Amino acid sequence: MKSYTIRNAVVPVLSTALLLAVGTGCANENARYIDSGGSQSVVTLNQIDIQDWNKAGTDMVQSLLGSGTLDTAPRIPAIMAISRITNKTSEVVDTDLLTKNIRIALLQSGKVRTSTTIGLGGASEDPLADDIKKQQRFENRSALDLPDFSLSGKILENTARAGSTKQVTYTFQLSLTDKSGNAVWEDQRQITKQGKRARVGF
Repeated sequence: MKSYTIRNAVVPVLSTALLLAVGTGCANENARYIDSGGSQSVVTLNQIDIQDWNKAGTDMVQSLLGSGTLDTAPRIPAIMAISRITNKTSEVVDTDLLTKNIRIALLQSGKVRTSTTIGLGGASEDPLADDIKKQQRFENRSALDLPDFSLSGKILENTARAGSTKQVTYTFQLSLTDKSGNAVWEDQRQITKQGKRARVGF
């Protein structure tokens, strides 16, 4: 009789513990908000993650602002145009994930404005603004206001393996060129990730 009573007393406890464990596991799998690029972001080995874009952009802005190059511009704020950012990685990426962060930070610094009417091959980022500028230039017969700088670069990828461990390095290269066609600032940042599989957090 005692054995029967003890057995019945244990079962509910185990059942409750099991339900709590299952419930906790399910809760961890539910979607939730995290900081974009924060320490709880997913780290992968086969693509450039949001924290990689953010870090590369932040580091490049700090390098450019710290170089003093923009302080020698013919005008403040200087006008910059975005040239070609070549993707040499194995994945299809939108390079605006890099350049937009840089543009925003430079604009907020008060030292650079980015032209949205002058682009590679004559293409404008903002067609309406381009039309307005052309109309104003026609009416005022003013000369074309050329950018002081253009920003170009490459994104490269290098992979290596040792057994089941994979290592990938993404290299972000940028150059700032003046009206004379000379590079007045250049820098690169490398982000290396190593492991066997993707994980959450870093």
